[in-house]
Amino acid sequence: MQFGIDRLLAEPELRRPLEGKRVALLAHPASLTADLTHSLDALVAAGLNVTAVFGPQHGVRGDLQDNMMESPDETDPVHGVPVFSLYGEVRRPTGQSMHTFDVLLFDLQDLGCRIYTFITTLLYVLEAAAEHGKQVWVLDRPNPAGRPVEGTTLLPGWESFVGAGPMPMRHGLTLGELGHWFVDHFGLNVDYRMIGMTGYDPDAAPSHGWPLGKRIWVNPSPNAPNLWMARAYAGTVMLEGTTLSEGRGTTRPLELFGAPDIDARAVMAEMARIAPDWLAGCRLRDCWFQPTFHKHVGELCSGVQIHAEAPFYDHKEFRPWRLQALAFKAIRRLYPDYPLWRDFPYEYVFDKLAIDVINGGPALREWVDDAEAAPGDLDALASPDEAAWMEVRRPHLRY
Repeated sequence: MQFGIDRLLAEPELRRPLEGKRVALLAHPASLTADLTHSLDALVAAGLNVTAVFGPQHGVRGDLQDNMMESPDETDPVHGVPVFSLYGEVRRPTGQSMHTFDVLLFDLQDLGCRIYTFITTLLYVLEAAAEHGKQVWVLDRPNPAGRPVEGTTLLPGWESFVGAGPMPMRHGLTLGELGHWFVDHFGLNVDYRMIGMTGYDPDAAPSHGWPLGKRIWVNPSPNAPNLWMARAYAGTVMLEGTTLSEGRGTTRPLELFGAPDIDARAVMAEMARIAPDWLAGCRLRDCWFQPTFHKHVGELCSGVQIHAEAPFYDHKEFRPWRLQALAFKAIRRLYPDYPLWRDFPYEYVFDKLAIDVINGGPALREWVDDAEAAPGDLDALASPDEAAWMEVRRPHLRY
């Protein structure tokens, strides 16, 4: 199979519209060709006139770890072109940077989750391109979480850098497809093109989204180390809004959770008692870990690891958003006064709880904290949103 960047390099007719144009590239460490050449180097070698580079959150090099750690503008040391940060003094392209190119090639590996900020960066780039009369081409890459949809829809007024628009947590689109939805939903007058993949089947086993055995996984951000994390991320990302460790400072971030003052085995037992069906599609294992940085640094944590890999993974059954919500519910029932929700500035939102920003509204937190609320109540909130999104996204599917 070929990703968008590989097709652009292999098919001269695809590159022909770029002849005589100034080209910008938006990239990160996973912006690689099939032979692991970085897209910037490959495009320059192909003879394109690359005049600017843009970097998303974590930077072009992917060197910055966490929320609100900003990257500066700089000059690329190899090619001598300006590198504009879209996660520093600005998160939207400035007029100055927009004047450095005619066509922007957007080549980011995504995780298939609304909160992953590369989605919002795509929207901001499309809006700026519409304003300045520029072209945007998405060089498409797989959604490693595949087609399933899960979570409540972001509510009006809850838009943020981790909530670009009214979609559920797990949207089931590639970035190229998502670009089509953005253009349609927001009515953007922009020259948008998607260089699609060939040989890509998001429903095919065993990978259901990522071409296992055919493409190397390279971290698109520092704490996205493998496919299993990507599968769990639509649930485990909610841990960022809690006092529980999400495994930052360990070798398995966002695949596990825990704290020094919980009993992981008791939590797992309570989860199984409350909603055993929500444990399907994976295997939970109690474990111990000691973060080397971030929350609970240097403390021994009792934790739970989510194994979303063979032989325990079932793509159709695994529901990470419900699974993580269930873990919160179990902790609340076992420890009613546990200080679960972390109150801190989250992705430039200063007046709302992080867990609510992450979920695009307060519904999940309220369900966890309501002693009378049952699993069916959360299903009643999420299931209509999930069904509605399946219909909304249908015209934009390209695979």
